[in-house]
Amino acid sequence: MSRLYFGTDGVRGPVGGALVNPSFFARLSVAACEWAKRTKCAAQREPASPRHDASAAEESRFPLRVLIGRDTRASGLELEQGVVAGILAAGGDPVLLGVLPTPAVARAVKTSGAALGVVITASHNPASDNGIKFFTALGTKLTDADEAEIEALLPESVPMPEPVEVAEVATDTSALEGYVTGHTALLPPQSLAGWRIAVDTANGATVGATPAVLRALGAEVVGLGDAPDGHNINAGLGSEHPEQLAALVCESGARLGVVHDGDGDRCILVDEFGAVLDGDEILTLLALDALRRSALAQRTLVITVQSNLGVDVALGAAGGRVLRTNVGDRYVSECMRAEAAMLGGESSGHIICADVSPTGDGLVTALRVIDVMRRTGEPLSSLRKALKKFPQKTSALSVRERRDLAGCPQLQAAIQKWESRFGRNGDAAAGPVCDRDNAPNKTAADGSRDCGLAVGRVMVRYSGTELKLRFLVEAADEATASEALSALEAAASADGLL
Repeated sequence: MSRLYFGTDGVRGPVGGALVNPSFFARLSVAACEWAKRTKCAAQREPASPRHDASAAEESRFPLRVLIGRDTRASGLELEQGVVAGILAAGGDPVLLGVLPTPAVARAVKTSGAALGVVITASHNPASDNGIKFFTALGTKLTDADEAEIEALLPESVPMPEPVEVAEVATDTSALEGYVTGHTALLPPQSLAGWRIAVDTANGATVGATPAVLRALGAEVVGLGDAPDGHNINAGLGSEHPEQLAALVCESGARLGVVHDGDGDRCILVDEFGAVLDGDEILTLLALDALRRSALAQRTLVITVQSNLGVDVALGAAGGRVLRTNVGDRYVSECMRAEAAMLGGESSGHIICADVSPTGDGLVTALRVIDVMRRTGEPLSSLRKALKKFPQKTSALSVRERRDLAGCPQLQAAIQKWESRFGRNGDAAAGPVCDRDNAPNKTAADGSRDCGLAVGRVMVRYSGTELKLRFLVEAADEATASEALSALEAAASADGLL
């Protein structure tokens, strides 16, 4: 089923636009609650029951508790009122968690027995944007089919309650405390005594979490982006802008730097010399460490088609297996569950350690890497050498609309030219895929086109969260990668996409 409103990671856009306003968030919340009711009723029905639709009386037996978290954007408060209105209209029981990292909301839903989780956030986007993500009762993100069903359940309108009614909604601030306490327990007490760690919380949702955990473990924390004012989230900081933290690491003599995005489900790292590690490098060092300890479940790492081919080479040489999915950490999560894998993620820094968190968790990622450093005695600059990347060039250009890429003759000709030049050998170079519908060398449902190749590869796809066309080229040398990228961009322009 196709989706009109949901993108790669929830619904996202400019505040006050057609999709990001209290009224539409109320409609979405009603639909999500109705979906949750149906899901819960279906799960509790007898398998042999011939009924397929729960009656209103049957549904009313199941209380619908919905946890709501948000990041630090000023717009979150007004949008939160829309979410509450929708949940109340659907007969649900909304509970406000306040400012909280996205993975902390997922954790709270799973551990509390709530029926649904809602996070009001636009992740790494600027403060002028906002969005909404939903989590199942298991703390996992929704599937494409779930989101399509929610869209089909959208009501025409939702009555907005009086402010006093919204003000009476229950508040529970214990979720942050539980998140901090649980994550502190992931490493031995005071195991980071003597460590100096620079942390960029992007003026976002992790400001009360990551520094607190690291300090509880004994580390000295040098902070950046730790004074949110509702409008400065991700402003020149965070996972999209790690340069300032890299400089701070060098200036302060920190052992490493930890960089989050606005809602805390991403993490990228900075080594002691100020060099930035992306998700591919982090995943590779974590997977290789787990392989050496016979602790990598199914000897499998799950990544996306966006990740560098060097990941496949490094894992393959160590006897591991790499599976690839379409771009989006929820696709990684779905593949991990299907394959009983415990480690996966994206080059952007969305990394899932499924033995701890059902979704991407930037703090867990940082702690896992710190644990490798602590056990091996190796600095991050040494550990990162496990991944030898293929030279890669990327760009993201604004487009007028999302036209079908198959109907763009100049772009298709350029793709075919570079596929031919690189030599098509997808499965050998890029590893097997979790779902053949997401396989390299095919045009996927989201319009992406990927070819995993022996000496390089090309990927052209639309962004799932922005009106942009994304290009990726990997080749044996920088010059070839640059040449291919320029040719693809020119072809897209010739087709009138840009």
